[in-house]
Amino acid sequence: MKKDIHPEGYKDVIFVDDSSGERFLIASTIQSEEKDKWEDGKEYSVVHIEISSASHPFYTGRENIIDTAGRVEKFKNRMAAAKKS
Repeated sequence: MKKDIHPEGYKDVIFVDDSSGERFLIASTIQSEEKDKWEDGKEYSVVHIEISSASHPFYTGRENIIDTAGRVEKFKNRMAAAKKS
């Protein structure tokens, strides 16, 4: 590896896929206050993500709707209101 090209603070972080519950231990520069223990017994920072290879339809072959921002519900409400008009 070339020297002096990696950013400071590069460390192992647990990424948790909130859709599937899968956990990944990956080196990253992302900062997080939340901590948790990994299978090796060591404590690492935790970052929650909405989608990963464990829940993405391309990798799983299953289609599922992930609506964390309420967009589907808002769309359904607009459609119902339009039908009433």
